[in-house]
Amino acid sequence: MPPELVSIIIPTYKEAAGIGALLRYLSASAGPAGGVELLVVDANSPDATAEVARQAGGRVLVLNQKGRAAQLNAGAAAAQGHILYFLHADTYPPANFLPAIRQALATGAGSGCFRLRFDHPHWFLRANAWFTRFDVDAFRFGDQSLFTRREVFLQAGGFREELLLLEDQEIVTRLRRHGAFRVLPQAVVTSARKYLENGVFRLQSIFAFLCLLYRLRVPQPWLARVYNRLIRW
Repeated sequence: MPPELVSIIIPTYKEAAGIGALLRYLSASAGPAGGVELLVVDANSPDATAEVARQAGGRVLVLNQKGRAAQLNAGAAAAQGHILYFLHADTYPPANFLPAIRQALATGAGSGCFRLRFDHPHWFLRANAWFTRFDVDAFRFGDQSLFTRREVFLQAGGFREELLLLEDQEIVTRLRRHGAFRVLPQAVVTSARKYLENGVFRLQSIFAFLCLLYRLRVPQPWLARVYNRLIRW
């Protein structure tokens, strides 16, 4: 019996430099048994992201609309699998991520994520990632990736497209209402590039400030302006 199909949905914008290597890694991790769909949802990148993704074996959707929530929802709508796995373009899941996801969902979870690890040894990043082992929504980050059964995702209402920031943290609370959420013991490895470019403590302070503004219900366009003004790309 073939393994249950997992649709890996990756939102991209100007990721030509790294998307090919990630897709090849995901294909290799799937092995000859397959059971995986690689779905790249690109926000009409001005570089060669879409073409690189196609050459690496990805199925590519191009949206004229930029916004990660909209990209993720479009990917979920187009996906063929009953298991949806949302993954950032600069994040590598553990080699055994597919059986780990399938087992978690087969044993009662409706959704879940992995722990987090950065690809840089800075002590503060290690400490930050250590807290992701706890099943507390305050410690959920989009970089941890997110898996869910399609029916649970639909029951939760998908990602809120009006959210310009924190959309992948907000959805976890709603997913919990429709099934158990499980934090798996393995870790994904995500790029620390944004921390290194902006300064580790400076960027973490900005993220904390944005989370505070979000909880104070500051309008999303204001949050986006603060983000774009303070964070260097």
